[in-house]
Amino acid sequence: MIDCDYLVEVLTPTRTEGALDKPAANQFAERYYRVIEHGMGLSVPDNPMGQPRHSLLEMIEKAGLPVISQRTVMNLNTFHTKEDLDELLDTAEKVGIEYLLIVRGDGGPLLPKLDPKTIGGSKSVVTSADLIRYLNREYAGIFTTGAAFNQYNAMPLESERLKLKIEAGAQFVITQPVMGKDAHVEALFSFNIPVVIEAWMSKKVDLFLKSIRSSDPNLGKDFDPLSNLRMLHNAYPQSCIYLSMLGFKQSWKAVLPKL
Repeated sequence: MIDCDYLVEVLTPTRTEGALDKPAANQFAERYYRVIEHGMGLSVPDNPMGQPRHSLLEMIEKAGLPVISQRTVMNLNTFHTKEDLDELLDTAEKVGIEYLLIVRGDGGPLLPKLDPKTIGGSKSVVTSADLIRYLNREYAGIFTTGAAFNQYNAMPLESERLKLKIEAGAQFVITQPVMGKDAHVEALFSFNIPVVIEAWMSKKVDLFLKSIRSSDPNLGKDFDPLSNLRMLHNAYPQSCIYLSMLGFKQSWKAVLPKL
């Protein structure tokens, strides 16, 4: 399974008209190398918030980046054409990507929607469970698929969704940012698959609330990311921690206890 104490979220450059922006590409490459040189893993989102970005695979090719299979998680959502989806998967296999985090995605007017019929789905839209099932059927033994879990969504509906994803073949789960010990997160360990705990590493709680679509004024009150990280290590000592919004201008050894 994922072989690191920390997974660092790293965004690829925004896709614009014309050639890939060289300074943005260089910055991504620098961050990529810094993460792996610290012995940590990378998780790269797939067009987050509906904003088209260059894919991880494009950046690997253009910058000649090394792939450490046990420490690289490529995110994949349902907003691709079937042709593009299969091209991404074939390329991922060729470069040595093993771990895929499957999410439905944010979508938006700039992104295409995957036709559920093309992957064997039975609903009007593709679900993440549909995509996980397709991957485990058509790319069996090639990829290890994971699922997202939002502990802030209504229960037990969110838990039922996760059960469907696991039945479809998900072999690990990544939470939304955890602030303090959470009973819904605790319950995930009963599924007997690895649980990756997300930690919000910024003091910008408003961005966190926006990311989980919450307006709860008490959520994140008096939040300190470093104290919270230490608490997560104590509460979930065997879990890999997914670092969201980790600053790249600071000394990581000063803020990350397991480095």
